[in-house]
Amino acid sequence: MCQAKPNPLQSALAAALPYAQPQRMPSTPAPQGSRRRRLWELDGHAFCPVVGVCLPIPLLRRLADRTLGDMTNCSDYEVHCTVVTECKRRTPMAEALQKELERRFGLVVNAAAQLKHSEALAAWWRDAAVSADWAGALWATLTHPRCTPELAHRVLGEAHMLQHQVGMATRADLTRLDALAHENAVLTRELAAAQYRSRNQAAEFALRLEQQQGELIRVRAELLRATTELQQQREQLAAQEQAAPGLRERIELTEQNRQQNEQLQLLQRTLLQAQQDAERQRRRADEAEAQVGQLRSRPLTEPASPGCSATPQLCERAVLCVGGRTASVPIYRQVIEHTGARFLHHDGGEEDNASQLDATLAAADLVICQSGCISHNAYWRVKDHCKRTGKQCVFVETPSRAALERALAEVALPAS
Repeated sequence: MCQAKPNPLQSALAAALPYAQPQRMPSTPAPQGSRRRRLWELDGHAFCPVVGVCLPIPLLRRLADRTLGDMTNCSDYEVHCTVVTECKRRTPMAEALQKELERRFGLVVNAAAQLKHSEALAAWWRDAAVSADWAGALWATLTHPRCTPELAHRVLGEAHMLQHQVGMATRADLTRLDALAHENAVLTRELAAAQYRSRNQAAEFALRLEQQQGELIRVRAELLRATTELQQQREQLAAQEQAAPGLRERIELTEQNRQQNEQLQLLQRTLLQAQQDAERQRRRADEAEAQVGQLRSRPLTEPASPGCSATPQLCERAVLCVGGRTASVPIYRQVIEHTGARFLHHDGGEEDNASQLDATLAAADLVICQSGCISHNAYWRVKDHCKRTGKQCVFVETPSRAALERALAEVALPAS
């Protein structure tokens, strides 16, 4: 009979991964007893996944340095291969690994010890293999007393495939890690810029707040000072009202009196102006009647006399004489009216009311001040009024007819 040739692909896979394909194993009865396997008692294909999955490289290096000597110059792969070789027999390295695996996965081993049948152990492994942390389940299953060779072979195959998946996931995680690292760098820069802006804004706000607090303190101080002054004025007013009962009413009466005096002066000026207008009309009527009589009595060849005296700039003007003797007032009137002007008189505060002086000054076109016969108050009021209004004022030292006529001759009033 011709023997069938083996499949080359299956031969290569079997040589590379002895547990990758199902092998025909003799039917073996389920293990008996409760003793768990030790690391060096496992199948030869179990050391690589147990060492690679269950123990991290830094821990392997520490254990290898302590039991095998300094392996600083060896690569991770060399350390892994050396440790796997040491696990194939009972060596100090294998015993150290056994002790470390029992310590790390003690809780998982105790949980698996509750399983009494191979079927239950297989179901437990299937549930544990889908979780992220399946290294402890791998160790507990392979060392369990109910783990058959078939189950161990299947567990090692699934662990091999899980290692591939973990490697792919690790590469994807590394890619995502690089992207996340780049994004983290960008976000870190943006965060630093935002923190810088935030610090600047915080400093600006703190400075502005300090300025506003200073301004608030200043305003409060001014308000307190104003409140204090107001309270002091109120206390002074209360003290004055208590010292002089009816002070407020008297102040109001004083203000009313001032307003009434102003109204009275206005009415006096209006009355004086009306009286002057009436006097002017009366004098014009008298002059017209006199002229008519003269025209009737004189010959037709006699020329008509002028209506005013030798000072025509005083015609129809109001001339105010302030001061002088009482007996000389008629003489003043005669001289002034002879020039065609209207005569006004105020005694300068001796007998007439001093408050009428302002109204009389306002109605006059020319002021003649008898400086020798006038009070000081009236003198300064006349001088101040003429200075403010630009009204012409003639000062006469001697209260005589001749002095008054000389003063009138020197007057030069603008034509109305």
